[in-house]
Amino acid sequence: MTVLNGFESGISGYIGLFIGILLIYEGLWQLLTRSEAQAKARNRRMKMIARGATADDVLKVMKPNQDEWWLRGLPFISRIPSDLRQAGITMAPLNLVLICGAGAVITAVFAALRLPSALAGGLALGLWIMLPLLFLRVMRNRRLDQFSRQLPDALDLMARGLRVGHPLNVTIASVAEEMSDPVASEFGIIVDQVSYGDTLVDAVFDLSRRMQTEDAQYLASSISIQHGTGGDLARILSVLSTVIRGRNALRRKVKAISAEGRLSARFLSAIPLLMGGVMSVITPSYYGSVSSDPAFRPAAAAVVILILLNALILRRLVNFRV
Repeated sequence: MTVLNGFESGISGYIGLFIGILLIYEGLWQLLTRSEAQAKARNRRMKMIARGATADDVLKVMKPNQDEWWLRGLPFISRIPSDLRQAGITMAPLNLVLICGAGAVITAVFAALRLPSALAGGLALGLWIMLPLLFLRVMRNRRLDQFSRQLPDALDLMARGLRVGHPLNVTIASVAEEMSDPVASEFGIIVDQVSYGDTLVDAVFDLSRRMQTEDAQYLASSISIQHGTGGDLARILSVLSTVIRGRNALRRKVKAISAEGRLSARFLSAIPLLMGGVMSVITPSYYGSVSSDPAFRPAAAAVVILILLNALILRRLVNFRV
């Protein structure tokens, strides 16, 4: 009876820990993702302007100064400001670091009551450092992909405006007003920069540096060349739109062909970590009984290194750049 009560209390403790982590993650996810109806606001910049924000206010929120990030010398963390900006999240990078740090400390303290200290620290590190950075990178990649899908339509809209005689800055403003995010807000930042004295070429090159995609770099180079030498910019934008559409179609085709390999790579990379975690929770003595052995730590470090190498090699095998 005593063993059964202890087992039930242990299970309830794990369930409580899981529910607590789930609630914290849900709060963090709601803080990072601002869900808004498409009919209510086609893009975030126009919504801010409708509330009375000036162009300077929009630039401060949507184009923050990256030089202010005082942790830019650290690996992984140095990319947080650019990743947040490319993901379309206006949250301050320091706030994200503080939330993840506090969550890691709290998780480590409570997990240490049930698990060995090393395993509790690893659990907290994975849940509050690795997973948030991974989610942020996924959101960034998703927004960049959406930007690449919307860019051909934006270029076609600009080309039509140029053919009927509108100036280039007017056609860019029409993209910012009539299209949806992310391309609308990014082109709106160009309009705000020009209204505050930046040249159009510099503003478009800032767009290419913000988004860091080849398509945006092609657009910046096209506008720069046309600005310096002249020519039919409408024709250039139409051709560039066709090229980008072809690249996007080729990307989708390659992604479909390599889907099985990518899924297999993820399973093979996750199975060792999943099995180790399950065994540590179900039978703590499985690793705990040999943890005091001098060869345990070198062997565990070698296993972790091999798992990471396996994941990196599999990713390189199935990740194709188009």
